[in-house]
Amino acid sequence: MFGVSWSCKITNLNQNLLSLIEKCKSMLELKQLHAVVISFGLSQDDPFISKILCFSALSNSGDINYSYKVFSQLSGPTIFNWNTIIRGYTNSRIPVNSISIFLKMLRLGVAPDYFTYTFIVKASARLLNQEFGVSVHARIIQAGHESDRFIQNSLIHMYASCGNIMWAQKVFDSIQGKNLVSWNSMLDGYAKCGEMVTAQKVFESMLEKDVRSWSSLIDGYVKAGEYSEAMYVFERMRAVGPKANEVTMVSVSCACAHLGALEKGKTIHKYIVDSGLPLTLVLQTSLVDMYAKCGAIEEALLVFSGVSKSQTDVLIWNAMIGGLATHGLVEESLKFFKQMQTVGIQPDEVTYLCLLVACAHGGLVKEAWYFFESLNKCGMTPTIEHCACMVDVLARADQLTTAYQFICRMPIEPTAAMLGALLSGCINHRNLALAETVGKKLIELEPNHDGRYIGLSNVYAVDKRWDDARSMREAMDKRGVKKLPGFSIVEISGVLHRFIAHDKTHPDSEETYCMLNFVVRQMKFSWYKDNKEMSLEDSSTGDETCFSFE
Repeated sequence: MFGVSWSCKITNLNQNLLSLIEKCKSMLELKQLHAVVISFGLSQDDPFISKILCFSALSNSGDINYSYKVFSQLSGPTIFNWNTIIRGYTNSRIPVNSISIFLKMLRLGVAPDYFTYTFIVKASARLLNQEFGVSVHARIIQAGHESDRFIQNSLIHMYASCGNIMWAQKVFDSIQGKNLVSWNSMLDGYAKCGEMVTAQKVFESMLEKDVRSWSSLIDGYVKAGEYSEAMYVFERMRAVGPKANEVTMVSVSCACAHLGALEKGKTIHKYIVDSGLPLTLVLQTSLVDMYAKCGAIEEALLVFSGVSKSQTDVLIWNAMIGGLATHGLVEESLKFFKQMQTVGIQPDEVTYLCLLVACAHGGLVKEAWYFFESLNKCGMTPTIEHCACMVDVLARADQLTTAYQFICRMPIEPTAAMLGALLSGCINHRNLALAETVGKKLIELEPNHDGRYIGLSNVYAVDKRWDDARSMREAMDKRGVKKLPGFSIVEISGVLHRFIAHDKTHPDSEETYCMLNFVVRQMKFSWYKDNKEMSLEDSSTGDETCFSFE
């Protein structure tokens, strides 16, 4: 009887301990419970170890490195344990470790199951390592798992992520009894590869659509730069589709940001609140970025201030610092950087890029050099974007020779953006000799870009070298380069209107040109009033205005 009673107590104790591990909410709690497990001599007992590994490897509050330490001490890990660690690293910031563990697993003669292959194919996708993904695909075929639908869907995702949409389509075509996940994987694949015409066809041919289907299509249009189309699909989704989720709203906020559609953006923000979507940090970051890019800095600050500083990350600080910098609020941008450091958030490459933009707007050359050199000191390598920003800082501050020397000392070829910044500085500060050199280099780099010829033509025009200016236009014609018309987008009552110079296709063109003429006349009248030496007769000349609807 005593033996039975003691056995029951042990069983109950074990069940209670397992229950506590299942309810665990932090790594601190898990470590305390793990210590109890070890003290009871259960450190190799599978039920306890499996749950400890699951929490530390897979939960949002976990620690994958701790999980691996526990795993490494197991004398005979099960396939479930191997899969847990591989899956944990696949989802982590270092997915390459999952491949290392997978290879170790093979060397030890442990046979993977279909779950293992699903996780390792996903790791290949995250690493954009098609070569390894193909070798895993070959192993899948050898193991007889090629008809497993989970693996097939993972392979579609992997090939599409690596840009091989043809192989993704082959896997899709081989699936018997395609489910919604299969269709979503193929749709997302075409969207990822920027083939939006095909993605739209796949979407329209789907008998069933869920929030992921709609979100993939919207995100595809955003990534392809077709922001208006993304907004159109979202409006369709609101009318006939499922309720949007966080992923959808991040994409839509991004579309609004690029369109500069503030009223649309405010509507999106209201939709998020009214729909009861949780304001995650990712979503709040996208709202801050959207408001900042639309010029609504006060609204961006309001969203930012609603986030607890202890819950922030480098991305939301970058959005705020970059937004302030872009709008010339240099002092405020640098203050936010100091606040970010006080909170304990470590800056990344994007942070320094935003700071260099602020320095460019504020003419802060000394500070720009400090931030640029800080990249190396912090173990980061300056990117081509950082170098372009540095050139912009120097060019705006009339340090054109230094900017040119900086470009010449670079170990790589300068980009068009970098030379464009220098050209702009040369024109603004009337260094036309250097402007000509830079302008010619730009044409060499981008011989089919209309703006490069026009830029050099403008340099010649400023220097009154009319024959050379004309020769640039002729060079464009010989190459068959056409000047693409610039356009503006105006948002009125939430509707976006696109205008091109001298465009008369808009239904309200007549009223628009009448108003433009009125504004120009008012501007001229105001200017002549402020310049008394001009006669009243002069104010009437040219009053026919340059805007005509006829």
